[in-house]
Amino acid sequence: MKSIAFITLALAASFTCEAQTTQKFSAGKVNEYGLNYTLPNTVIDITLEAQKTVRTPGEFFRYAKKYLGEEPITAPSTSYELTSVVINPRAVTNPDESYLVQFKAGSTPFMILDENNSPLSVNTEKVIALDPVTLPVARAAEPTILESPAAKQAVTAEMLQSPSSAKRAELAAARIYELRENRSEILSGSAENMPADGKAMQLVLDNLAAQEAALTAMFLGTTQTSTEVTTVTVTPGKTNPRKVISRLSMTDGFVGPDDLSGVPVYFDLAVTEQGKLPVNEKGEEKRFPKGGLAYRIPGKANVKVTYDGKERAARDIDVAQYGVVFGLDPSLFTDKKAPSFVTFSPLTGAVVEIGPADAR
Repeated sequence: MKSIAFITLALAASFTCEAQTTQKFSAGKVNEYGLNYTLPNTVIDITLEAQKTVRTPGEFFRYAKKYLGEEPITAPSTSYELTSVVINPRAVTNPDESYLVQFKAGSTPFMILDENNSPLSVNTEKVIALDPVTLPVARAAEPTILESPAAKQAVTAEMLQSPSSAKRAELAAARIYELRENRSEILSGSAENMPADGKAMQLVLDNLAAQEAALTAMFLGTTQTSTEVTTVTVTPGKTNPRKVISRLSMTDGFVGPDDLSGVPVYFDLAVTEQGKLPVNEKGEEKRFPKGGLAYRIPGKANVKVTYDGKERAARDIDVAQYGVVFGLDPSLFTDKKAPSFVTFSPLTGAVVEIGPADAR
């Protein structure tokens, strides 16, 4: 048997998010020294995050300019903005790419497979780990200051009893200036009832600030933000025309790709490299080894996501289905004196590392 040099192949794309579930299978008499496995296909998860902003006028917005000298929110509104895009390649089962590798009788090689029955390694339990990917998580809106206990404290009995909106606004404005004066007196040390210590002072100042903020919101209005997240999965094909994968409506958030109420989110994929079979010294394509251990030589693609005329994310990835399948001679793994090991990319089934087992 020819000796095989220790080789390390760098992966072009970083792996994706979830922890791997693995199983170990050994070749032996019970399976006639043959092991079955499946090479994966690549899909691309596009995770979109949008921020929702809800603006609500305050009860006294008509008097904001008069009493506070500021421009208020004058009409309720809801808007959405695309805030992040994550491109995440992922391996899936490809039932059309099932293989059997036949080892020498009496040998004891083993293979580690993932949950998709795809090979992760032979003759080593160390496998290529999937790098964690941080995905955005939907976030609910926080309550406004008007929903806080401070808002109830800020509203006086006189304000509650007044039937006139104009009078309530006048009283609210007067209360704002009273709170500011109280805070100024505490900070200068001239208040009649000074807090006992620094901690008590901070509590009082925080409460005064919260009450002022609540009363101010009654004039200027409130703004609440939350986030929405959706994930669209795209399977690369033989042809990849630009496609709308989602739309973002300014009032309803993420909607379907056919809902014209939203601005389209475009997905573009360009194949940058097709996987090629290895060649011999004469430049001729090598033949698949008899009973060989099939692996993928993947292709490469550039993926882009565009929204509102701007590129929002781009990534170069390895894609299994743009590659070719070749094989390793199974005798590499059954040599009694110098058996080899190999590890594979969980994303594409490509060889990542191969060499003598004792070096692993």
